[in-house]
Amino acid sequence: MARPLPQISRLLAFIRPYLASMAIAAVLLMGVAGLNLAMLWMTRDVINSLSGHAPIPRLNTAIVAIVLLLAVHSVLTMGHSYLVAAIGQRVVRDFRVHLFTHLAGLSISFFNRRRTGELISRLTNDVQVIQRFTTEVPINLAKQVVTLVGGLGMLFYINWRLCLLILGVLPLIALTGLLFGRRLKKLSTVIQDRTAETTTVLEEALSGIRVVKSFVAEAHEAGRFGHQVEQTTRAALSRAAVLSIFIPIITFCTFGSGAAILWYGARQVQANVLTPGDLIVFLLTMGILIGPFGAFAHLFSQIKEMQGATQRVFEILDLAPEVIDQPGANPLPPIEGRVVFDRVSFQYTSDAPVLEEIAFEARPGELVALVGPSGAGKSTLIQLLHRFYDPTKGRIEIDGHDIRAVQLASLYRQIGLVPQETHLFGGTIRENILYGRLTATEEEMIAAARAANIHTFIADLPKGYDTIVGEKGLMLSAGQRQRVSIARAILKNPRLLLLDEATSSLDNESEALIQEALERLMKGRTTFAIAHRLTTIQNAHRILVIEKGRLVEQGTHQELLARKGLYHHLYTMRLAGVEL
Repeated sequence: MARPLPQISRLLAFIRPYLASMAIAAVLLMGVAGLNLAMLWMTRDVINSLSGHAPIPRLNTAIVAIVLLLAVHSVLTMGHSYLVAAIGQRVVRDFRVHLFTHLAGLSISFFNRRRTGELISRLTNDVQVIQRFTTEVPINLAKQVVTLVGGLGMLFYINWRLCLLILGVLPLIALTGLLFGRRLKKLSTVIQDRTAETTTVLEEALSGIRVVKSFVAEAHEAGRFGHQVEQTTRAALSRAAVLSIFIPIITFCTFGSGAAILWYGARQVQANVLTPGDLIVFLLTMGILIGPFGAFAHLFSQIKEMQGATQRVFEILDLAPEVIDQPGANPLPPIEGRVVFDRVSFQYTSDAPVLEEIAFEARPGELVALVGPSGAGKSTLIQLLHRFYDPTKGRIEIDGHDIRAVQLASLYRQIGLVPQETHLFGGTIRENILYGRLTATEEEMIAAARAANIHTFIADLPKGYDTIVGEKGLMLSAGQRQRVSIARAILKNPRLLLLDEATSSLDNESEALIQEALERLMKGRTTFAIAHRLTTIQNAHRILVIEKGRLVEQGTHQELLARKGLYHHLYTMRLAGVEL
C-alpha cells in the first residue's frame, strides 16, 4: 500500500515553485482566523455591557473595533481567495502538462494495452483531486491551526476547568479517524477507478457514434454507460455512508461536551464566577472549534482520497518507455534508404511469435510491396521498421546503422507514415498539413497540397485552408482525408516512406487521384507498402510474401508468378476480386 508521506514528497516538486504564494495565502487566511477570534472576543464586551457587567463606553469601543476588523477581514479574504484559485490552476496546469508529456513519450505498446478513457480520467479527475489536496488543504490547515490554538487559548483564559472538558474529546476524535481512515481510502480508490471506467465507456461511445447508430445500438450503449454510472454512484454512496457516520460522531462528541459545558457554565454564572459574556463567548468559541476538529477529521478522508489519486497517477509516471534511446546513441545522419532486415523475429507477448527470421535487403529508392494473408504480420513489419517496437531477435539496419543505436527522434524525422486509417486532428486543413513540418511556409504547404491532388478542392471551400475538418477529419470524405494525409507526408519530405494503402473502398475518381499523389510521394524514396492494389504490386521493385510471420517468397512480380507459389495463388485470388 502506498504511504502518504513519500507521495506528498513527490508532489512537492509540483508545488515548490508556488510555495511563496502559498505562504502568503496561508498568512492571509491565518489573519482571517485571528480576526474571527478577535471579533468574537469583542462580542464578550458587548454582551457584558448589555448585561451590566461592563461599562457602556466599552460597548462603543467594541462596536467600532468589530467594524474595523470586518473591513480588514474582507480585504484579507479577497486576497486569499484569489491566491488559492491562481495557485490551484497553475498546479493543475503543470501537473497535467507533465503527465501528458510523459504519456506522449511512452511506447506504442503502452497505448495498445490501455483504454483512452482511462488515461483521460487520470489526466482530469485524478489530477483535480491532487490539486485540491496540495493547495487548498495546507492553506486551510494553517487557518484551522490558528483557530484551534487561538480558540483554546481564549477558552483557557476564560475558564480552564471548562476547557479541560473539550480536550477530553480529542483522543476519541483521533481514534475515530484511525478506524474510518482505511475504509475511506479504499472507497476513494474505487470511486476513481469507476470514474475512469465511466469516462472510457463515454469516450468509446461518442467517438464511435456512427457505428452505434448504424447498428441501432443506442439503447445498448445507454445501458452500458448507465451500468458504469450506477457502479460509480454505488461507490460514492458507500463513501458518503461512511462519512455520514464519521463526521456526526465527531460532531456529537463536540456538542455533547458543549451541553456539559453549558450546564456547568450556567452554574458558574449563577455563582458569579463567570459573566454571561464569558459563558456565551466560551460557547461560541467552542462552536468555532468544531471547524478545526471537523477539518482535522475530514483531513483523514482527503489524505485517503489523495492516496488513491496519486497512486493511479504515479503508476503512469513510474512507467518507462519500452523503446528508448540507448546510452550514447547518436543522431541518424541523412539517409539514402538502404534497409536490411537481419533475421528479425518479434512477439508481442510470451505467446507465439508474430514474425520469425525475416531477412531481406531493400535498395535506396525501391518500392517494396508487402503481401500476404490477413494477420500474416505485414503491419508488424512496418511498425518494427518505424521502431514503434524493437525486435525480439535480430536487427534492422538503415544505411548500415542499427536503428536501435540511433536517436529515436532523428529516425522518426526521416520516416513518413501514411497509415491505412487516416487520422486528422480536429482543427483546420492548414494545421493538419503543416503537422508534417510546422516551420513550412505557405508556398511549401500549397505545393504539398498540389502534389497530393487536394489543393483545388481546398481552394474551392469558403474558408480554404482554414476550413475546420471536424473530429478525426469526419467533415471530409475518406478520399479527401487520405489526400490531406499524403500532403502532410509530402511536406515532411522523408527519405523512407511507409504506406498502408486504403484505396480499395474508394470511388474510382478518388482512387485515381490518390494513386497519382502516391506515385509523386514515392518518387526517389525507399517505400514499403502493404499493397492492396494490383498496380502497386506489379510496379514494385521487390515483393515480400509473408505467411504466418515468415517470409516465404520474395522477388519481382514476374519472378513470383513464374514460381507458381503462394504469391501466384494470392494474385490469382485478387484478380478474381478477393482482397489480399
